[in-house]
Amino acid sequence: MECWNADKKLLSKESKFKINEQVIRQMSFNDKKSILVIDDDITIRKLISHHLNLNNYKVYLAANTDEGFTQLKTNKIELVLCDIMMDKMDGFTFCKLVRENENYRSIPFVFVTAKNTLEDKSKALEVGGDDFITKPFNVDELILKIKSLIRRTEINRIYGTRKNLQEVFSAKKYKVLIVDDDRTALTIYQTGLTKEGIDCQVAETAGDGLKIVKSFQPDLVITDVMMPEIDGFKFREMLLDNPETASIPVVFLSNINSEQEILESFNKDIVDYLQKDYGFRIVIAKVLAILKSLSKERSRVITELHEASELLKTSVVPEKAPEFENFNIQYWHLPFTGIPGGDFIDHFLLDQDNLALILGDVMGKKWGAWYFAYAYAGYIRSAIHSVITEGDISSPAKIISKVNKLVYQDSKISEVFSTLSAVIINKRKLTLGYSGAGDMPILYKNNGTGEIMKIESNGSLLGFNNDAVFDDAILQMQSGDVVILSTDGMIECRNSEGKQFGLSKLVKTIQRENFNQNPAAFLKEEIKSFNQFSFDDDVSVITVTAK
Repeated sequence: MECWNADKKLLSKESKFKINEQVIRQMSFNDKKSILVIDDDITIRKLISHHLNLNNYKVYLAANTDEGFTQLKTNKIELVLCDIMMDKMDGFTFCKLVRENENYRSIPFVFVTAKNTLEDKSKALEVGGDDFITKPFNVDELILKIKSLIRRTEINRIYGTRKNLQEVFSAKKYKVLIVDDDRTALTIYQTGLTKEGIDCQVAETAGDGLKIVKSFQPDLVITDVMMPEIDGFKFREMLLDNPETASIPVVFLSNINSEQEILESFNKDIVDYLQKDYGFRIVIAKVLAILKSLSKERSRVITELHEASELLKTSVVPEKAPEFENFNIQYWHLPFTGIPGGDFIDHFLLDQDNLALILGDVMGKKWGAWYFAYAYAGYIRSAIHSVITEGDISSPAKIISKVNKLVYQDSKISEVFSTLSAVIINKRKLTLGYSGAGDMPILYKNNGTGEIMKIESNGSLLGFNNDAVFDDAILQMQSGDVVILSTDGMIECRNSEGKQFGLSKLVKTIQRENFNQNPAAFLKEEIKSFNQFSFDDDVSVITVTAK
């Protein structure tokens, strides 16, 4: 059995390509997305830059990793394309350092390189890469992957949160930023809040405050109203204009006791207006009360979310795996810190001999993804039922292809994308058919030889391309053989030292002697020993063992 990948066309310097907007429908962006290209080959840099410019991207170029760091620090980069083999520092090391910096941790990172071994691809994922393009590459494929990764990041921003909810909702230091041109007042406020256990940073100008907000990500901003150059009103408008800072609560602080100014202030969607003549102790006490109120509101939201999750979780993940002759099927689903996310699992008895298993992951994080996963899973179920009633159930690829067209053409969910793994097992023939849409590769362990094969789909995200092509892989299973399907939450999880679980560790786990006896439980215990079930995403696993 061989792994398959999408066909690659050779790239010539004369080739010109601009993606068909009828095939890939862009989200409405107010400005061009910025891409950083790092390659020590000037020809490659110019070639990639040419095609990115044709597709309306803003391009920044770097001949080495030092220039790459400079570009990251001075520009708002939204995706990185990076070579691996370069002087001074290779791409793997650069990516690892980028991922260690909180400011750049969520930027999509794609390796573009001539290295094409399984070891290289595994290492690319382990150091924090999001994807891998091999030189010479197909420009169509490169642009599609760029659009897919940027779209995924945008969806995460709109429907989810980049902050770790475990940090947000557990006991932790609150972070407060104070902006005031009075240096003495800043010192007194910062000292008082620090004594109360608050992580407090200060800025003397609104411009400095704006920079700190982006890196510090405070829970509350307190700003003076009367400041030179940029006053508190303008500063608040600047925060509201940026989707990443618009939701941060803001408190105005002022010496002016004007009813008109106070009313105008609340029109800026502030949470409170404090007068400096209250005295430092009272101001600090009021800030602490505001933080406590925010904490209570967050607790209420998370409680309601948990309650809703309990009511609806069976609609996203079945309570138990199906029983099917000649196969042992196991499910393991662990939502992020108990908060529902975007994963869904389902199964369908197609006829007396065939059972379909479905694993999906809606693009997005935490409660936004959970909402869409609940609605989306129901939609996918309906679409699959519709396909099944047409009678052609022999091929997972045909099922995914038809569902993909239905999803693409439905305007109600046209901006929501999902990965999808589809498996059909036949109890008479003991076969397993597989096809996927933008999903993680499935792993197949041959019980007789102990060999593990990684089987990759070539399908794009579900609903991303109306004309997407999906292929089938058919496995003839023997007694004891195991197939593992998973979402990306498992291999992307990290331990307390920041080390990623990774594909190589997953493979080593599957290679262990007793793995076949109880695969899902074995994986569960291995993950528990690795990071004590501390995840940044849902973890969903389906294992299929031939009896």
